[in-house]
Amino acid sequence: MHQPAHTPKLALRLLTVEAMRRVDAAAIDAGTPGFALMGRAGAAVAERVLALGAERILILCGPGNNGGDGFVAARLLMEAGRAVELQLLGDRSALTGDAALAAAEWTAPTSPAKTPLPECDLIVDALFGAGLSRDLDGAARALVEAVNASGRPVLAVDVPSGLDGDTGQVRGAAVKAHETVTFVALKPGHLLQPGRSLCGAITLADIGTGPAALADGLAGAPSLFRNAPGLWTLPILSAASHKYTRGHALVLSGPAYKTGAARLAARGALRVGAGLVTVASPNSALPENAAQLTAIMLRPCETADDLDDLLVDDRLNALLLGPGLGTGPATCEFVAVAAAAGRALVLDADALTSFRSEVRTLARHIRDGEAQAVLTPHEGEFARLFSGTDAVAEGLAKPERAARAARLAGSVVVLKGADTVVAAPDGRIAINDHGSPHLGTAGSGDVLGGLICGLLAQGLAPFEAACAAVWLHGDAGLRHGPGLIAEDIPDLMPAVLRDLS
Repeated sequence: MHQPAHTPKLALRLLTVEAMRRVDAAAIDAGTPGFALMGRAGAAVAERVLALGAERILILCGPGNNGGDGFVAARLLMEAGRAVELQLLGDRSALTGDAALAAAEWTAPTSPAKTPLPECDLIVDALFGAGLSRDLDGAARALVEAVNASGRPVLAVDVPSGLDGDTGQVRGAAVKAHETVTFVALKPGHLLQPGRSLCGAITLADIGTGPAALADGLAGAPSLFRNAPGLWTLPILSAASHKYTRGHALVLSGPAYKTGAARLAARGALRVGAGLVTVASPNSALPENAAQLTAIMLRPCETADDLDDLLVDDRLNALLLGPGLGTGPATCEFVAVAAAAGRALVLDADALTSFRSEVRTLARHIRDGEAQAVLTPHEGEFARLFSGTDAVAEGLAKPERAARAARLAGSVVVLKGADTVVAAPDGRIAINDHGSPHLGTAGSGDVLGGLICGLLAQGLAPFEAACAAVWLHGDAGLRHGPGLIAEDIPDLMPAVLRDLS
């Protein structure tokens, strides 16, 4: 889905299934008939089908309002001269409400949905919407499996049938669509995996519910956002800006032969705009780091006491610990000292694993030092750190796991993956869909940690810094494409940042 460079914050809100129901209800209460909303939804589907140029169209309708949208689209497409076959899953006499009204306006034959599917150029999947309440089985599952096996392109209405709109999970079986047309706002399931991969290209249609109804639907709903510019604003330089006003990031290095991760992170922090960056290095690794650092400064640091001495300089306002640092008590001591200093703090990799099953101890360090912390675990690190807590309870969707983790840790949590989720302790959650599988390469996560640290050094709040860094990191991956290695990511930042200015 195309994403403007700066999207208004309200437009980035994601609607849960329940919030979407409230939006529809508020629009109807305000005087827009539900049948009018269905008519606009069906028209949006028909418009997209016509744009695709298909001539022979199979429309599969289900027993609810999603099927009603399909009936409207079928009528409009037939009026536009397309060859349309409509198949209904269930009994037409069982249709109720607006779906029954839409079916009454369809005067051509209606066939029962069955396999094998007839020949066509395009299948419109209007079987089930985002609010599917149970796993598909029986005839419904067989039909979904036949759609996937047909080899025909599929346009899904709202979400691919079988996809949970809130979690992005598959309910028994789900259609794999080439495109999806949805309405009013995206749902979490459009962005969370595997839902994102099943939706294909997404068209978001305005069906006239209006801003007041949207506000009613969002009242009391989870603070869910799509991650994009507009959710955050990057630091702006003035004529009076200089390196000391842009912050000083400190990255701890691992021992000799394990220094690369820290240097990658440090370069990310520098390229994203931190005025100064220092790598704090064990004596054994000083020559190794010195041989490869130029604009990035280098200081010796063997122990937690050494770090404490370094932090007497309060210009060191953002710290990154973890990449290549090693696991164990020594790393825990480094983290305790960093947290006690009350600076902005990014913890990744070994700094997280060192607190395996001890997230409450980590949270206490962060709370007692009043540090502004961002934790950046991948799934394995997340499972280790939050083991034994309700953040790893079975069956939770990724946003809820991240939200529980953020509350437990008293920190922003960046739960990394193809559908990275950023959660703040205050309940804000952002889901990122701006990225590339080419970012799945050694050292990529270290650069991400450095980007967050560099933005924190410049004064961004933790949630905004984390969201911005995730998006910038993803944009670099999209720009480079195949052949990307971690060293490329910092050097792509000037172009990424220039296009946002």
